[in-house]
Amino acid sequence: MDAGRIIDTALKLIDEVGIQALTLRMLADALSSGTATLYRHFDSKDELLALVADRILGDVRVSPEELDGLSWREAVTVSAEAFYGTLCRHPNAISLLAAQVPVGPNSLRTRERLITLFLNHGFSVASAARAFTAIGHYVIGFAIQQHGPGAPGPEDHLSLRDYYNSLDTDDYPSTIAASEELTSVPPHEEFRFGLDLLLDGLERIRLSSPPQPAKARAGK
Repeated sequence: MDAGRIIDTALKLIDEVGIQALTLRMLADALSSGTATLYRHFDSKDELLALVADRILGDVRVSPEELDGLSWREAVTVSAEAFYGTLCRHPNAISLLAAQVPVGPNSLRTRERLITLFLNHGFSVASAARAFTAIGHYVIGFAIQQHGPGAPGPEDHLSLRDYYNSLDTDDYPSTIAASEELTSVPPHEEFRFGLDLLLDGLERIRLSSPPQPAKARAGK
């Protein structure tokens, strides 16, 4: 039995029952195997979960051809939306990406590709690193809040809107006026709004970055 099959099965079980409910015994049973077989590949459940997180990142499919000819902003938007879409397909596993800094092969490739993109479009090394981190934190945090376990559903939003509208008009006139917008914007629209705000800020940083010497730019 290879490690890839074990990781794929673990992700499938997390999608079904959640991270906390997953046990190595459950995983072994799903593989028609024993836990001793699992321990030949992984030292612990934590190590397995780290590899599952990297497996999720491997599902973020953005080919170089998709980014050819795009501005840095368009390329980052395509990449961020692909990442967000992947996380939405694995809501029970999103927190794995927040629990630790992923350093598996898929994570390393993603990090290298995006930092290279920033460097090649005029960002300094420091701002490129911070831009990569900010985008990752935004996508993961938004996905956890909107789609992770316990995330509010349509009925929760309706109840929240009713609650806002029941507030005292003298104390909370602005909240009441905004109650519809606060509770009815589709998640993907809200995601893009926040992402665009972040990209606006990064563009200002890019324009203010001093020119980088050729040797400091990726691929040079």
